Amino acid sequence: MSGPVLVSRQGVVATLTLNRPDALNTLDFAMMDSLVAAVADVAADDALRAVILRGAGKHFMAGGDLRTFAGELTKARAARQAGFTQMIGRLHSAIELLQRMPHPVVARVHGAVAGFGLSLVAACDLAIAADSAYFASAYRQIALTPDGGMSWTLPRIVGLRKATEILLLGERFDAQQAMQLGLVNRVVPVLALDATVEGVVQALVTGPTLALRNAKRLLYQSSAHSLSEQLDAESRSFGECAGTADFEEGIAAFLEKRPPQFGRGSTP
Repeated sequence: MSGPVLVSRQGVVATLTLNRPDALNTLDFAMMDSLVAAVADVAADDALRAVILRGAGKHFMAGGDLRTFAGELTKARAARQAGFTQMIGRLHSAIELLQRMPHPVVARVHGAVAGFGLSLVAACDLAIAADSAYFASAYRQIALTPDGGMSWTLPRIVGLRKATEILLLGERFDAQQAMQLGLVNRVVPVLALDATVEGVVQALVTGPTLALRNAKRLLYQSSAHSLSEQLDAESRSFGECAGTADFEEGIAAFLEKRPPQFGRGSTP
């Protein structure tokens, strides 16, 4: 298979693969368009239960393709400014869809994670990293500010003071530090990465679909809500989930002292 972003499906799981391994999966213009289309594709597929985002080869993503960016230097500054503004605005639809899609998105992280690659990891719902992974914002080195929602997600994950340090100093940090900061959920040896991601994904796809989708939505909408609004949203979601076959199965499994088998009945 070829293309800058690959989409594959296995049952109720879709995998998005950043596929420019010889260029550390850096973003060029073709990959930007392909990523937006691929994320839109899986976001619209209601049959999915989980999405994996990964990089081909030895790295997750090392940010933007600076050789591609260098080709824009021949343009007048005003034209260059307008072009990059439009390009990044288009790319940002992928970030919005990652967080708005109902399915949980799991980042499989290894190698370099820099620039927009770090933004992608922060935009995913869960992230599993190899112990050899390393991270950097990388924007200050080329006199740019963050994109991909990093200025929104990063302070919410690591706190404002640490996010400021990451962006203003641009220092590299390792996978263990990323886990301590909350940027990744687990760090494992690289040889255990695929099995660990598979275990997390299986926990998601065998879970109660509506409850997990609603939980994701509740979490992401909470920062825009007052406490009263969020309590109301929780009440409505709780009631909606209580009306499903999965809720009936969960209660029955508890009473019968057995693991629940979700998804076997008709769930609205």
